[in-house]
Amino acid sequence: MIIVVTALMLFSMFFGAGNLIFPPMIGVEAGTSFWPAILGFIGSGVILPVLAVIAISLSGNNVRDLARRGGVIFGIVFPILAYLSIGAFYALPRTGAVSFETAITPITGWDSLLASGIFNTIFFGIALALSWNPNTIMDSLGKFLTPALVILLIILITLSVTTMNGEAGAPTEKFADAPMATGLLEGYLTMDSIAALAFSIVVISTLRYKGFPEGKPLVTGTILAGAGAGLLLAMMYLGLGFIGRVIENGEQYENGAPLLSDAALQTMGQPGQIIFALIVLLACMTTAVGLITSTSEFFNTITPGVSYKTWAVIFAVASAAMATQGLSAVMAIAAPVITFLYPPAIALIFIALIEPLFRGKTYFYWAYRIPLWVAAIWSAYSVVLGMGWLPEAAGAAVNWSPMQDLSLGWVLPVVVAFIIGLVIDFAQKREAPADDRSFVARMAV
Repeated sequence: MIIVVTALMLFSMFFGAGNLIFPPMIGVEAGTSFWPAILGFIGSGVILPVLAVIAISLSGNNVRDLARRGGVIFGIVFPILAYLSIGAFYALPRTGAVSFETAITPITGWDSLLASGIFNTIFFGIALALSWNPNTIMDSLGKFLTPALVILLIILITLSVTTMNGEAGAPTEKFADAPMATGLLEGYLTMDSIAALAFSIVVISTLRYKGFPEGKPLVTGTILAGAGAGLLLAMMYLGLGFIGRVIENGEQYENGAPLLSDAALQTMGQPGQIIFALIVLLACMTTAVGLITSTSEFFNTITPGVSYKTWAVIFAVASAAMATQGLSAVMAIAAPVITFLYPPAIALIFIALIEPLFRGKTYFYWAYRIPLWVAAIWSAYSVVLGMGWLPEAAGAAVNWSPMQDLSLGWVLPVVVAFIIGLVIDFAQKREAPADDRSFVARMAV
């Protein structure tokens, strides 16, 4: 039962505003290419986050333990940027901004800066109260808020899919040629792969608090909770995607928020809009609680002199201030950081999952450092290039790589860098240090 409740808690932490509004638009825009597109979205929006949870459970307690394998600088800079991107820089203020713009404004008509400020002060005040004691987060999320969210989502999805009869049209331009790759990139926008690296510490600490002993029981419990949350996420994404497929005139909607609002109105009348507003508020609130908890716990570990509660207040206040400025202001600040973080984050996850296969044969030293730095440098260069800060001719340095036009050009160089690092590690016959917290070491506890 504890695993089930923990899985529900993790699902609710993942399932925020982006997770709610992106899948319906895939259903609309992918049209007849829906299945490859939604499977691509599930690949980056579900499978990668679950793999991130597994990677953390196998390697240590948090993303800092894993990132330090990339060297001292990478081990400090990457976790801080990752937590800030899912904290006060982007994902956390987004929960408040989206709640106000998609749940409050359509019903009340309030759209002033003052109304936004009042709402976000209340919203993040509640989130702060729910995250005040991190050891009770499983009870507040897993036992109460998440079941309510899931029930409301199931009602909306079931009524929409069974009563609407719109037909899928031709895919839009971006989904026409490579729907799966486009769906994969859309899944990036949920930020769940990066968030999973942070949320894992909440899962591990929760299970430990509930009595799971170190070693195999804790590792297994974390993996099962991650898999359970991923399964529920996939089911919800499929359902929400189908709403986009079956709603009539889906192409008229600019994003998934008004689409789902209309779906609720068409299937349940005026009360449906209230139900949709509750779905948005619950989805954003549960994610906000998870983000405040995980980011505050992380910064408390690197600055023990500043308490968890102090960090929680700082992030709640900062997020309320940013969210008051609106979603566009939040996105403008965050977009370059998000784009930069994904390649090294995905590389880190996969190397951590591959490492146990070589345990006892060699210790991954350069197999971490070389590919992670290649990913970071390639990603940073691509971001700067995309922002127009370099001359057009400078694109030749990265445009040679396959899939660079899909923002996946980093994959081949990172794979080659990993192979080179692995060959060097085998040649040097490195052994794991005494304090190694790998899968084998933890399972032996």
